[in-house]
Parts: sequence; C-alpha cells; structure tokens
Amino acid sequence: MTSPAEHEKRALRAELRERRELLTSLEKERSTTGLTDNLRALVSRFGASSIACYLSSPSEPDTRPFLQWAQEAGIRILFPITRTDGLLDWTIGEAGIETVGFAGTPEVVGTTLGPIAINDVDLILVPAAAVDAHGMRMGWGRGYFDKTLGSMERCPPVYAVLYDTEILDEVPSEIHDEPVGGAVTPSRILDFDQVRLRR
Repeated sequence: MTSPAEHEKRALRAELRERRELLTSLEKERSTTGLTDNLRALVSRFGASSIACYLSSPSEPDTRPFLQWAQEAGIRILFPITRTDGLLDWTIGEAGIETVGFAGTPEVVGTTLGPIAINDVDLILVPAAAVDAHGMRMGWGRGYFDKTLGSMERCPPVYAVLYDTEILDEVPSEIHDEPVGGAVTPSRILDFDQVRLRR
C-alpha cells in the first residue's frame, strides 16, 4: 500500500521534472558555469583527493565540466554503477566509455570495484530532485543512494547537486530516506546542521 508521503513525493517529482524540462538552453548554460565553479570550490574546501560523483543526464544539472576538471586535476573519481538488487557498484571508468544503466541513467564503463569502494572517498556528490532547509533529500524514487548512504559506518561529507529552485522549505520523507550534509546549486553552497539530521 502506498503511503501518504509516497503520494506527495510522486506529485512533487512530477512538478520538479516538468520545471527542469522548461529550462531554456541559456538557463542551463548559465547554471552549468555556476555549478562547476561551486563544485570546484567545495572540493578545494575539503582538500578532497578522491570523490564519488555521477554522470548527469540531460535533465539534470550538468556535472560533466566539473568531472573533466577533476580528472585533469588528478582527483580520483568513483562513478556509480546501478545493480539489479538496488545497490551501487563503483568504477573509476578507465575505459572512457559510457553506457545506460539499469535505472536508465548514463554510467561509465570500467572495472567494477564493489559497493564498499565508496568508503575510501573524501567527498560524495549525489543527485537529487529536491532538498529541504534541514538537509532532507528527496531522490527520484529508486533508492540507490539512500541504501548506499544508510549502509556506511563512517560517511564522508555528502552534498546533493541540484538547481536553485529545488531547495524547498520541506520535502516529504520516509524512514529509509537519508539526509545530506549540504547542497550545491549554480548560485551557492549550502551546509546543513548534521547534529539535527542524524537519527
């Protein structure tokens, strides 16, 4: 049986998806420039030499220029690979080839390192549909990142990547939803109070 929170999530996701589809190419281009600058600043702030980050799809804020910068800067990047059991494997993508994963998202092809490889990174960047003012993240409903973050004993800083209009006062949440420590948008970097977040 679908919970009231799940009904709310579905309606909100549909609204957010429609907003993204209405963005003009100029708006997307400007967003990419600001987002890349802020992601670079975040990496510098943490002195991160290894990160986990995803390949953005056409509807998402564009992570690709940032990833290119990170690779050129010698930062080790782990890319997620979706699995049929709902977990994520990771790869450094040494093949330099893209494919489409089980969830229909772009993925890098490379040697599979297994789910625990993410334990060694300094910073995790995750996609999001929305994040609220307290750091609660709402994804797109597949649960891959919630499962990953929920299974980590010692989690490095986790930041959601999204558009400015997707920072909301509140998002519907369920017991399995995992909060994030911050958010990166084209115009700013937000940090949330982790003491209040961790259940």
